[in-house]
Amino acid sequence: MQNSKQQIKEQIAHYMRRLYERQLTSCSSGNISARWDEARIAITPSQTDKGLLRAEDIGWVDMDGRSLDPSKKLSMETEMHLAVYRVRPDVGAIVHAHPPYATGFAVSQTPLDVALTGESFAVLGEPVLAPYALMGSVTLAENVARAAQKGDVILMENHGVLTVGKDLYQAYDRMEIVEFAARIQLITKVLGDARQLSEAEKQDILKWMGR
Repeated sequence: MQNSKQQIKEQIAHYMRRLYERQLTSCSSGNISARWDEARIAITPSQTDKGLLRAEDIGWVDMDGRSLDPSKKLSMETEMHLAVYRVRPDVGAIVHAHPPYATGFAVSQTPLDVALTGESFAVLGEPVLAPYALMGSVTLAENVARAAQKGDVILMENHGVLTVGKDLYQAYDRMEIVEFAARIQLITKVLGDARQLSEAEKQDILKWMGR
């Protein structure tokens, strides 16, 4: 059963506040969107305290980038979200944030090892690095959309992280897990002797997931 417009707005506001509460982004940064149908998406606004976001703050835009609610100032990264939706018809929601540990991997161009835990291997897939471009630019939108064709977790060079999912829960879950994965990898660097999942163990996880 399809969610109503109000339900989508409430869910987006909820997950945006949760990003802020979990220190995965700052009060002025990050953005979340979700599809309503093939022609319209709901997206967080620009220049709004994300820790106080409410459903009534959420705007609407069509796939051509035209605002369907002129009273709302849409996110400066609206085109980036639209670009991803255009190349990934399977994606129902997008979360963009600046989790400090995972962003550190994006800044240093260090590969994120998802084979350290079963959860990160099962949920994240292989993260993809998107080259740096000016925030809010068409080039950034193109870079991220290109990367999104290769994976569900995008490490945005010198910027942040973007995750996609079939719905808001999955997209948000991937954001939390990518930050946990980054923290775990840094901890194992300090402790040393990290053990990766074996190929057989990876195959077991894939079978368990029905892949």
